[in-house]
Amino acid sequence: MSGLLGRLGSWCARHGKAVLALWVAVAVLLTAGSLLFPGPVNNNVAIPGTDAQRAHDLMREGFGPGYDTGGTVQMVLYSPDGPLTAQSRKNAVQRAMDEIRALPNVTEVQTPYRIGGLASSLQIGLITVKLQGHDTDKVAEISRQVSDAAAPVRAAGIEAVPAVASTPADKEIKTGTSEIIGVLCALLVLLFAFGTVVAAMIPIFTALVSIATGLGLISLLGHLVDVPKQASIMATMIGLGVGIDYALFLLSRHRGLLASGVPVHEAVRRVVASSGGAVVFAGGTVIIALSALMLAGFPMLQTLGWITGISVVCAVVTAVTLVPALLGLLGHRVNALRLPFAGGRKGGHGASGWSALGTWVARRPWRGLALSVAILGALTAPALGLKLGTLDDGYADKGTDARRAYELLEAGFGPGFNGPLIVVASLDMKVPDPESEPAVLKELKRKVTAVDGVAHVADPVLNDAGTAVLVQAIPDYGPGDPRALDVVEGVRAIRLDGAELHVGGQVAGMADANARMAERTPIVMAVVVALSAVLLLLAFRSPVVAIKAAVMNLVSLGAAFGALSLVFSFGLGSALVGMDPPVGVDDSFLTAVFFTVPIDSYIPLMLFAVLFGLSMDYEVFLLTAVRQAYLRHGDNRRAVAEGLGSTGRVITSAALIMVAVFVAFIAYPDPMVKIFGVGLAVAVAVDATVIRGLLVPSTMALLGRLNWWCPRWLDRILPNLSVEGHDEEEETPAEEPRGRLVGAGLG
Repeated sequence: MSGLLGRLGSWCARHGKAVLALWVAVAVLLTAGSLLFPGPVNNNVAIPGTDAQRAHDLMREGFGPGYDTGGTVQMVLYSPDGPLTAQSRKNAVQRAMDEIRALPNVTEVQTPYRIGGLASSLQIGLITVKLQGHDTDKVAEISRQVSDAAAPVRAAGIEAVPAVASTPADKEIKTGTSEIIGVLCALLVLLFAFGTVVAAMIPIFTALVSIATGLGLISLLGHLVDVPKQASIMATMIGLGVGIDYALFLLSRHRGLLASGVPVHEAVRRVVASSGGAVVFAGGTVIIALSALMLAGFPMLQTLGWITGISVVCAVVTAVTLVPALLGLLGHRVNALRLPFAGGRKGGHGASGWSALGTWVARRPWRGLALSVAILGALTAPALGLKLGTLDDGYADKGTDARRAYELLEAGFGPGFNGPLIVVASLDMKVPDPESEPAVLKELKRKVTAVDGVAHVADPVLNDAGTAVLVQAIPDYGPGDPRALDVVEGVRAIRLDGAELHVGGQVAGMADANARMAERTPIVMAVVVALSAVLLLLAFRSPVVAIKAAVMNLVSLGAAFGALSLVFSFGLGSALVGMDPPVGVDDSFLTAVFFTVPIDSYIPLMLFAVLFGLSMDYEVFLLTAVRQAYLRHGDNRRAVAEGLGSTGRVITSAALIMVAVFVAFIAYPDPMVKIFGVGLAVAVAVDATVIRGLLVPSTMALLGRLNWWCPRWLDRILPNLSVEGHDEEEETPAEEPRGRLVGAGLG
């Protein structure tokens, strides 16, 4: 593989202008296409084969428009100066309803003055608009039109807030400020790492081209597949971080070769042949980890996984093609515009404390191991308190329509009104006379009402065919309250002669998601760990290194989940990451700063896949350096010290860049993005310091030559990919003893 990559890098360096022009053209065309023909986003939270999904499927069968969550728009009214029943306000509401009825695709407008449409205070009411069909894109468009049509009530001093029952497509998170902040922080780190403006701009430019290409592809794919609203943000977060990092590793090695007198094009060839292989394998581990989410059984999670993988593929391809092209075009001008106050020698490494740390760990591995275990144990312990739940609109940013509508509905109708249960019973026998009220309907309502935690049950509705009945039940608890899940289980436990019950709605869907995640998480984790270990085995031809690397990555994940638990489950600093206190809490200082936030059940699994792949990046780069040193002289402890010393500065810079990018994304309004930002930032920081600085080198020093042991039979069948390669100017590789120590194609 090193030979193939070397030839690719050499060709790109010699045809730099053509490669650069091609990449810029692709990025510009894809970006323009995504702007002119933007693909819709659609948060498809359906989980095939679950009870909630069966309930929603039945809802679409003959109950008429509006009973499916995708066919209803609600307008919440609040009159702060008096009751909505005052004649002047009733007239304003009527005028607004008339304008709403005139909108296209509106089939029915229900007045707030119906039974159940007004709160007991008479100051909060609900206009329900039923639509034709179940197109979520149409719901998003009409929700804006309904809000505009409510101008008469606003003119009368009544607050009108749209509350869409489903997540509309226009709620896609827009990119902007966080990306700019992340890029600027990355640029500062690169300036201090390299000490020259030109060198610092290469990773930034490469990453921006990669991100533009990836986002353009993702946007256009929205016309073919359901793309979640968080897809572009996740792709930007991961793509920006790895895109800069991969270019940074290549550039650092290239400047070192130039400083030693290697000609430009030869230096590019050697860089791509050696460090390029590490980039390919590092990116491969991220893609494998994300691809394993296809086994999660959760369509939205599956789509997030492979779409985020697109940004990683773009980062790898630009690293091994565009970076060599730029290096070939610039030549020695890569060191131009030097900054007198910044560090970074021409070699890109420079003397640092990492060499001293590597020597200390190599000489005292037990101390390093004990220190790292103590630190990681303290960071991981809080993970035992991680609390999963439903992250509803009660945690949305204050001032948004979603948050305000949630608050008004809770204040007027109770917390459970924001998370109603949709109970659908398929009947064994068709009801002959839909105008009558069969006994099964009365019995269904009676049994649902009797369930502990149910506050109100609406009258049953029979579908047109007389084969199914629908009942809406309002629980005593909001969708984010764990007790709401108990209510779902209580309703599902109902047995009704002649009917089969299914429960849908947000809370029921979350209950099914929890069950699916509990079932599939061990499978996904096992596949990610196993495939990543196999990839490392192919790269370094050492079973010990492969297994140890997988274990080390699991350890760094524990620290990330510990941080998430502290911030969100224990509430120690949730306000500092931009979360607003949930609805219904008091206004004390402690509550405003320390409050708990539930974490959706699918987030830990997605975070696991992303973090496992990213953690493997630094493992691959460190192991590559250690392996190269070991092949030169055969001294394991010396190789560990040299590998840590040579990569410590670069890995630290790369980690600082990733942490800066992830922290910048915490400013996003979406709570899920905030959770990912915290988890990714902490994991990368711990991984690049404690894991790579203490734990990995100490265990490698203790294992000695067993690090590179490989059974003869396995060595014979493994392909020699030579990820670490070797440079012609380096010393001749040391002979390894034959027998059990055969690695990397030697022996």
